[in-house]
Amino acid sequence: MNKKNKNVLVLGAAITGIPTALELYNMGYNVTINDYKPLSQLDEYIHELDNLSIEIITGGHPIELASSCDFIVISPGVPTDIPLVKEARKHGKEVISEVELAYRMTQTPIAAITGTNGKTTTTALLGEIMKESGRKTFVTGNIGNPMIKEVKNASPEDLFVLEVSSFQLETTVYFRPKVSAILNITPDHLNRHKTLENYIDAKAKIFKNQKDEGYTILNWDDEQTRNLSSLTNSKTLFFSRKDILAEGGYVEDGYLTISLKNKKERIIDIKDVFIPGEHNLENALAASLMAYCLGVKAHTIQKVLKEFKGVEHRIEYVTEIDGVIYYNDSKGTNPDSSIRAIKTMTRPIILIAGGYDKGSNFDEFASYFKEKVKALVLLGETADKIQESAHKVGFHNIYKVSDLDEAVKKSKELATKGDCVLLSPACASWDMFKSFEERGNVFKDVVRRLRGAE
Repeated sequence: MNKKNKNVLVLGAAITGIPTALELYNMGYNVTINDYKPLSQLDEYIHELDNLSIEIITGGHPIELASSCDFIVISPGVPTDIPLVKEARKHGKEVISEVELAYRMTQTPIAAITGTNGKTTTTALLGEIMKESGRKTFVTGNIGNPMIKEVKNASPEDLFVLEVSSFQLETTVYFRPKVSAILNITPDHLNRHKTLENYIDAKAKIFKNQKDEGYTILNWDDEQTRNLSSLTNSKTLFFSRKDILAEGGYVEDGYLTISLKNKKERIIDIKDVFIPGEHNLENALAASLMAYCLGVKAHTIQKVLKEFKGVEHRIEYVTEIDGVIYYNDSKGTNPDSSIRAIKTMTRPIILIAGGYDKGSNFDEFASYFKEKVKALVLLGETADKIQESAHKVGFHNIYKVSDLDEAVKKSKELATKGDCVLLSPACASWDMFKSFEERGNVFKDVVRRLRGAE
């Protein structure tokens, strides 16, 4: 990229936008950063730009900014259909994601992971496997560490393990990972993408530019994902926990098994995979197959699968109070993800759910209540929608609360020895919190205070 006298507009001044603006500034670009929130409502990270020649424009997206920039780097949280972006595109200005920007600035190979559910766990797991193999690995992307921050530290012998969302993928152009994976696809973010087809198209951009020398990993058990194999240009492999495959990753005789290039290896007895649940077996299959494609030995993969304890906010054990176990699944930001959490529980559940409305349907989610949920505690924008779905299946033991503190206290009242309290909202957090991480941390703080009061 020719930096001389180039004016870059960074849209969004949060976890992605701030480091993007800093890196572009340090590389010699003229940078303007813009956010629709007023300055007083922005995170403290905005002060990292203090005393730098970066123009900060807040409190809206002035359309005239489209004419004063050469290209735009758009943060994942900023919709691509705002008038400013439309105006820029009308005048031939390129609009790209931070992921696309970082890709253009590195020669380091990328293993990229997307899907509706399981992205963070699979990304973290693959990162640990690659590090255990001895390869210098940067775990980046939607997992919380923007790739752009690490580009200057990475060499061509290293590896980026990248969690990438549909929001990040929809504004990629040339992005081409060495290995890509789509874990699953269920309706999500339809308030942003409008249709399931648009959402799938965004996900499919992860492999759009791959060639023969690359690998695309797809979930055989997920019909939407399996059907994408007709669009791939690279070597396509499947993983399955249900069927034995001629090639790829699968379960045979109770063992996680990989077959590739006429070689078949048993990796691990699935009972020895530390993280529980069928969904985590799928995550383990995907990460193992990706690592195998990157040359990692079976014994290394096995070692990490035995030891990896999962990620924060995803079916995370918090504590036990009076014989009741509390789990933080704040990462359950859509119905399918929360269904997976419910299916993992072996105790009667006091379920805390509800949050920001992304346009999801909760009928399938509610269909699991009568079998496993003892009581339902609802909060947030979607409380009424979830209650309506629960009533359709004859579930009526429902309590509405105003905030998470009240939800935890009500759950403690409802739970008896042998139960579990599960925060798995099936919704995003943005109606009440800045992020699912903040929501999960608040939940854990309230629970621990309750324990301390015993």
